[in-house]
Amino acid sequence: MLRRRKIVIRWLLGVIVLADVALLGISWRMATAPGAPEAQLKSLELQHKLLAADVARAELIRKNLPAVEKQSDDFFHDQFRPARTGYSAVADDLGALERTAGLRTEGLSFHQRAMEKRGVTEVDIGTTVEGDYLSIVRFINGLQRSDTFYILDSLSLAAGSTGQVKLNLQLRTFFRT
Repeated sequence: MLRRRKIVIRWLLGVIVLADVALLGISWRMATAPGAPEAQLKSLELQHKLLAADVARAELIRKNLPAVEKQSDDFFHDQFRPARTGYSAVADDLGALERTAGLRTEGLSFHQRAMEKRGVTEVDIGTTVEGDYLSIVRFINGLQRSDTFYILDSLSLAAGSTGQVKLNLQLRTFFRT
């Protein structure tokens, strides 16, 4: 009988220890779970701040949109020449830049691509100029400062006649249609 009591007590102690371990595991899981009310509240507050910052940026964009549209329209009208006078204006502009820099021109070619949905025509320009190095630098500087919007796609230098430098240029510009 005493032996039976010891076995029952041992079983009861084992069940109590096992229940304590199970409760310890549950308590630890609940403490580290992201579902803890304090952690959820902090997470929601951070999310609210981020969304409020996004809304503030969107309102600022909406407020500044008319000014940006005006700048875009001004750029379009100031930098892109009309298509009907664009070719002669570009030829005159490049000719003036070449004369100012002291260069000789060997040719000027145009190739156009219409971009109807944008209201512009893209024009590829190819030309070769020849002169000394300083003149070439002045010419490129003039391109950068020109009132006409040019994109310099490529350039290559080669030896020209009588110790001069030959510059092959591929430019791009746009005309309003």
